[in-house]
Amino acid sequence: MNSIYSVGITGMGSYVPEKIVSNDDLSKIMDTSDEWINTRTGIRERRIADKDIATSDLCTEAALKAIKDANIDSKDIDLILIATVTSDMAFPSTACIVQKNIGADNAAAFDISVGCSGFLYGLAIGSNFIATGAYKTVLVIGSEVLSKILDWEDRSTCVLFGDGAGACVLQRCEDGKGILSYDLGADGANGHFLTQPAGGSRMPASHETVEKRLHYVHMDGGEVFKFAVRAMEKASLKALEKANIGLEDIDYLIPHQANIRIIKSSAKRLKVPKEKVYVNLDKYGNMSSASIPIALDEAYHKGLIKKDDTVLLVAFGAGLTWASVVLKWVK
Repeated sequence: MNSIYSVGITGMGSYVPEKIVSNDDLSKIMDTSDEWINTRTGIRERRIADKDIATSDLCTEAALKAIKDANIDSKDIDLILIATVTSDMAFPSTACIVQKNIGADNAAAFDISVGCSGFLYGLAIGSNFIATGAYKTVLVIGSEVLSKILDWEDRSTCVLFGDGAGACVLQRCEDGKGILSYDLGADGANGHFLTQPAGGSRMPASHETVEKRLHYVHMDGGEVFKFAVRAMEKASLKALEKANIGLEDIDYLIPHQANIRIIKSSAKRLKVPKEKVYVNLDKYGNMSSASIPIALDEAYHKGLIKKDDTVLLVAFGAGLTWASVVLKWVK
């Protein structure tokens, strides 16, 4: 990064709904089983938000924890970035709703839509505002309530996802630490492999779109799998090259928690031993943009990630997109 200031994560927080839905629970409402889901995905259970809970509610809880962890006041925040594909509504942005909820009166606010890569895109965007001297404190949140856009009659998709939110505070840090590099990319030509077809200006809501179940997640799992393994390796190597460090310098790899086979394949291709790979997929499923910040928060609060550790974060998502971040932990 060409910058005036180094930027690091100075606070972390996460929140997941209380309701746990296990694979056995799903087997009671569809043709599936714990063995079928777990052997194919590595998922055993996921958190599902109540019907009256929206993305901004999860964001607010995670944000307050991150603000406390960073030992700042909400009014210190200059910018709120929320990565989500399940915003409360088309407009206003979920970031503006969260701004109100946490009393961040001095903050600008906007959402970004990059699917599962969203939190890492948010880190890149937010860090540049601070690195250039424009802002001092940025709140980045990845949050989804994917359960609201899943077709619960389609076992190929609904068993994969869960709800949650993870947040971090970005601020200036000691030179040479914090976010060392990032790599962002997109392959829009293959975006049709992972979509929510209806609900936008291309296909507004109508009786027909509802009847055809076009407001739910549609995914070609095989194509997304192949893309994911290639993209995660490519993005990881690019970010490491930009940071001028090698794979052997990585203390922890936190990949997007989508599928255990993707995680294992990526770790194998990158030659990262399993004890250096953080996985919580079994407890939460794929939470899209919330997966990495929740995993990072857990690893940090468990004491697995320590000050000056080098951490590689990498994800792929709808778009199709990919992103990676290399950082030296400052807390």
